[in-house]
Amino acid sequence: MPVPLDERPHWQRVLWLAAGGLSLVLGLVGLLLPLLPTVPFVLLAAFCFSRGSERCERWIVEHRHFGPMVRDWRANRAVPLRAKWLATVMMSISSVGAWFLLPPPWAWIPAGCCTLVAAWLWSLPTASVRPAAER
Repeated sequence: MPVPLDERPHWQRVLWLAAGGLSLVLGLVGLLLPLLPTVPFVLLAAFCFSRGSERCERWIVEHRHFGPMVRDWRANRAVPLRAKWLATVMMSISSVGAWFLLPPPWAWIPAGCCTLVAAWLWSLPTASVRPAAER
């Protein structure tokens, strides 16, 4: 059972907040770099914020773009089908690019990692699509 925020030492809340901020930054960088996934880092940021700052957690849960994925994950442990396809396509493109850019002993590593991530991603339930008015 998680310790309530007001009972956590200040240094723990600061570490959770820093980890959440770093995760969110990595997720934002993932919007630009196809090999770096966005959704897992946003979910990790929400997890960290929930342990470090009620204000930051509320911000990410209510955010126009991040909020729906965080709420769907928390409610159903599900990922939207569009996100699964987009992540798989982007990881495939990145893996092919890495194959041509990296030296031979290392060229297969991104493809192997992306294959594992894609297998995990597709093993998760798919979130149902809801009208925008319900979000």
